[in-house]
Amino acid sequence: MSVEHHPSDEMLAGFAAGTLDLGQRVAVATHLMSCPRCSAFRRTMEQVGGEMLAGLPPADIDAGALKRLEARLDQTAAPAAAAARPSIPHTEIPGLPDFVRRYPAGRWKWIAPSVYLRPIVLPAPSDTRVFLLKSGPGTKMLQHSHTDVELTCVLSGAFSHQGGRFGPGDFDLGDETVNHQPVVDASEPCVCLVAMQGQLRLNGLIGRIMQPFVRL
Repeated sequence: MSVEHHPSDEMLAGFAAGTLDLGQRVAVATHLMSCPRCSAFRRTMEQVGGEMLAGLPPADIDAGALKRLEARLDQTAAPAAAAARPSIPHTEIPGLPDFVRRYPAGRWKWIAPSVYLRPIVLPAPSDTRVFLLKSGPGTKMLQHSHTDVELTCVLSGAFSHQGGRFGPGDFDLGDETVNHQPVVDASEPCVCLVAMQGQLRLNGLIGRIMQPFVRL
């Protein structure tokens, strides 16, 4: 498998630094599972960050810091244990990382002809919604842009738009500057993991008619 499309260096640096929103971290981590190039870049950024921290002078720690940390660990222990049971079988979604399978998932729901969505429940609050999007062979999406950031990682199948062709492992970013119309390859369905903030902005007459009915 050859991965052609990647997150920006800035986004990978944000992932390594832990500054991305939780939902966005899930999307980037899904890409990293399939991309040795980006995984190597992330490790380099983490090493640089570690060396910078090692060079800082020691600082005094608040006397209550340990108790606050223990309290946070107690709060997160129960959800982590509950999430240890996989909710999506390996045979159902090829290419979905194991760490995502552990999250609870809703049912597939119809979004548009030949397009279905399955929400993923994250273990902590996030400004980003994460879901699986499954589109049938040859599906042609409506022309659209975005009100905010959408990160897409292809798990199986492929789609194309003005930015190129995106197959398994490829990473696509959409925002308010992008106006595209993805078309799924005719040979097989396409399943993607999507992390989205904001909404789709459908274009054209048909898009304006459909807009009230499309909510991802």
